[in-house]
Amino acid sequence: MGLLDSEPGSVLNVVSTALNDTVEFYRWTWSIADKRVENWPLMQSPWPTLSISTLYLLFVWLGPKWMKDREPFQMRLVLIVYNFGMVLLNLFIFRELFMGSYNAGYSYICQSVDYSNNVNEVRIAAALWWYFVSKGVEYLDTVFFILRKKNNQVSFLHVYHHCTMFTLWWIGIKWVAGGQAFFGAQMNSFIHVIMYSYYGLTAFGPWIQKYLWWKRYLTMLQLIQFHVTIGHTALSLYTDCPFPKWMHWALIAYAISFIFLFLNFYVRTYKEPKKPKTGKTAVNGISANGVIKSEKQLVIENGKKQKNGKAKGE
Repeated sequence: MGLLDSEPGSVLNVVSTALNDTVEFYRWTWSIADKRVENWPLMQSPWPTLSISTLYLLFVWLGPKWMKDREPFQMRLVLIVYNFGMVLLNLFIFRELFMGSYNAGYSYICQSVDYSNNVNEVRIAAALWWYFVSKGVEYLDTVFFILRKKNNQVSFLHVYHHCTMFTLWWIGIKWVAGGQAFFGAQMNSFIHVIMYSYYGLTAFGPWIQKYLWWKRYLTMLQLIQFHVTIGHTALSLYTDCPFPKWMHWALIAYAISFIFLFLNFYVRTYKEPKKPKTGKTAVNGISANGVIKSEKQLVIENGKKQKNGKAKGE
């Protein structure tokens, strides 16, 4: 006899039990959250983070429509400041994670989460929180592409990478702001120092392009990162490291998705027959946040037309 053939009272009991179990599970998950971060900005509730990510996706959808009949913005000074600002932020995160984990005697093989208020543990938790925030700031990458009408660079890989990193890292900070979580963030922040340095240099214009021969190696570095992440996580599972197992498995699946997407980008960008150059530079599935234009091109700066390839503030 199936559920639909049962007495109405039995069905209601099953539904009621399921709802009660769900509510109890929800309460239990909040009871084991990291108490150190509960009053930090954005950490009291998932709704601010989800709202920011939703607004981001709305801009990805509506932004190109709004820009359709408008001239692209040229934002050289903004891009230079933004990219080198991101270099400094990621360098700060890397330094804090490295020094905090070194002083706390962290193991790169297996490290459980210490929820104490030890100065080094709080330092690591704070650095991971800044790492989470940096992923929200990186939404500006997409905003700048759309305002500059480089919509072909807003690929599925680009949006998937940005949206999931910011949203999912909220979970990491809320429950495991330390332990094994430090390794991936430390490695990724180091790579982003190199990546945003490339972006910042590209923003200076075409004259520097001939010196930026190493862009393809950034994608290779990202791919190496994902393989190292899988290996490190698999080793943790093998050694039965006291870190949430579901997070380990979720991280492996997440890294595998990136490997497929970045490999696809790498093959299309560097292995397939070259198409005529259009003056656009791409790296890691994202066009470099640079400004490339001819000397006589008519450009737009804050909605105002300028001639001779010069924009206000350049």
